[in-house]
Amino acid sequence: MGDRGYGIDPATVEFMAFEIKKVADLGIQIAVVIGGGNIFRGVEASVKGMERASADYMGMLATVINALALQNALERLGMQTRVQSAIEMRALAEQYIRRRAIRHLEKGRVVIFAAGTGNPYFTTDTAAALRAMEIGAEIILKGTKVDGVYTADPMKDPDAKKYDRISYQDVLKYSLKVMDSTAITLCMDNNLPIIVFDLKKADNIKNLISGKKIGTMVSGEAGLKTG
Repeated sequence: MGDRGYGIDPATVEFMAFEIKKVADLGIQIAVVIGGGNIFRGVEASVKGMERASADYMGMLATVINALALQNALERLGMQTRVQSAIEMRALAEQYIRRRAIRHLEKGRVVIFAAGTGNPYFTTDTAAALRAMEIGAEIILKGTKVDGVYTADPMKDPDAKKYDRISYQDVLKYSLKVMDSTAITLCMDNNLPIIVFDLKKADNIKNLISGKKIGTMVSGEAGLKTG
């Protein structure tokens, strides 16, 4: 949604498409899991009285809208893409099939996973961890509006310190807002590293893939290191 309060900002979608293309041009296989909070947040709706499962399904449908927007932006840049939805909707997207997704990646297509896991009570964080493991991803890049994981909310606490790296256990122990606990546990159990980084800064994804130290690494390494 960019700087808007809701909805889709075309300039932001175009920026994201350019950032993804920079990495794809390096020959990297890329899959994207996209959220829907700019359109509808199931958890917030359930707090306000809506039945949780229905609210979550509405949130999943919102991710499909975002996926189609990103697909359009990528294809305008000449890239080949596929949207795979965990909820069947043949007119809009392929149904998620693990082997088909892997095949698309092998052919150089950007695969966009929509509709979360297809089940209520699970976040898109959990969907990202699940899909990453299913396709054999080497790493999850978690794009946010801050440049890593901090000891406290850097927007509210000027003394908050950024972690260069942190373990899964410490993320859970200190209830740090990286991903939800289910997603972190999945990554921990399967030793899948996560890098939390600023999504809005140009070239960040490309630089991460090129090996530059950006954001915060979440892995199985013990201990904390703050920068």
